[in-house]
Parts: sequence; structure tokens; C-alpha cells
Amino acid sequence: MKDFNHIISKFTPISLNEIEEVKLMSRIDRKYWFHISKLQQVLEQTLPNYHILEINGQRLMEYQTRYFDTADNDMYMMHHNRYLPRHKIRLRKYVSTDSGFLEVKFKTNKKITIKSRIENEFEKPAFTNTDDNFIALKTPFSGKAIFPVIFNQFRRITLIHKDKLDRCTIDISPKFWNDKNEISLENLVIFEIKKGHSLKSSPMVSLARSLKIRQRGMSKYCTGRALLEPKLKQNSFKPRLRYIHRHILNEIQPWEFQT
Repeated sequence: MKDFNHIISKFTPISLNEIEEVKLMSRIDRKYWFHISKLQQVLEQTLPNYHILEINGQRLMEYQTRYFDTADNDMYMMHHNRYLPRHKIRLRKYVSTDSGFLEVKFKTNKKITIKSRIENEFEKPAFTNTDDNFIALKTPFSGKAIFPVIFNQFRRITLIHKDKLDRCTIDISPKFWNDKNEISLENLVIFEIKKGHSLKSSPMVSLARSLKIRQRGMSKYCTGRALLEPKLKQNSFKPRLRYIHRHILNEIQPWEFQT
């Protein structure tokens, strides 16, 4: 993976305590994704207006995730079929703080994302009664009827607007694996803008437009599973998967890349 330490070292740091008001557990979000060759330019243009989250001296932080689903892949299929509301259930490890959480992401029928979580151990072998109660409270699923289906790992940069208008996460080079296979998307960057209300005022929206980076939804969970499990239904994801195979997985020169 290309080293971006030089540019991220130029940002003014901000701590976890300072970003509480833009934690945005309930939010509107918008995703973009693009070839890593554009990331340097994105960071350079955000430098004047954004702080960078720093934890324990780290600015490029590692995340690990275990996603869960039912035997019938209900959560995957609801996303594939574009049903709302829908849920995702995951265990996530925040390596920089050595902390873990059981997390539920709920997308409402108004496309608002609500995230709920409780502290948890990432490596735990099974859900506890507390976990089961949390899952039953926040989702229509039972903790006893879901199991791990895919793992991922990526590195994240978190940018906070200096006026705290919005938050942006930049996930770099995700890797996915299950008990049979694995795939690394070294050249992929997933860029997500998060706000408590309308995204139109975010400078990131204007920046993406100026760099000709198109808005394209991407669920890391669904994309990883579709790439690793071609027998899963994936008609809705085919344009995204073709793009990844052509522009992300293949070796191409930056000047050949077109958004």
C-alpha cells in the first residue's frame, strides 16, 4: 500500500473527546469509492478545512470486522434487493484503542443510518445472553440464529471539519476473507461523508464533484461476500463488481484510470 504518512502528518490533530458532537450515531451518509491514485489529491485539498482524528499517536488506524448473517443470508439479500428498513450486525475491533464492540447498523426507510453498539470482545467464540438481548432489542433477528460469514480488515483516516459541519471516513485497501477464500483490494479507497442532516452543505460533496468522483453506494459487507461467493445472488451489484475487477484488481497505470 502506498505510504500517505507525509500528507496526513500535515493535518492538525483532534482527539476522540473533541469529536463527541460529530460522533453521528444517527446520520445521513453518502459513499464514494475510487482508485487509490486519487487519494493524495483528495487529502491535499481537504487539508485547509479539516482536522484529522489522532489516537495514541496514530492517524491511519486499523479496523477489523466480523459480519454475521442467517443461514438464508437474510441481511445480505435485503440489501441486494434494496429493501428498507434493513440491518447489519457485526463485531468490530478498533485496533488503535484495543477495544471491541458488537454493533448494529439500521438503515431506516428514510435512508437515515442509526448505529447502536455495546462493548464486546472481538475474538469471543459465541454470543452471551447480554449480546442476545441487545440483538433482539435492536433487530428482528436472534443471536442464536446468526453466525459469522465474512471478515474484513482495512485502514481508516477520519477527518473532521474545523467548524464541525461533518465527518468523513476514508477506508483504504480493504481485505476480505471467509473460511475458504480471501481477496485484497489494495487499490480501493472508500470515502464516506457523514452528517446529522442535509449533505448539500458539506465541502466534501463539492470536492468530490470537482475531482469527478461520482457518488456510488458500496456496502463493504455485501461487496466482500459477492466477490468471495459468486454463487450468491448479485445482479444488483454487477456494475460495481465489474468496475472493481477492471479498475481495482487489475494492474493499471494512474493515467489510464477514469472515474
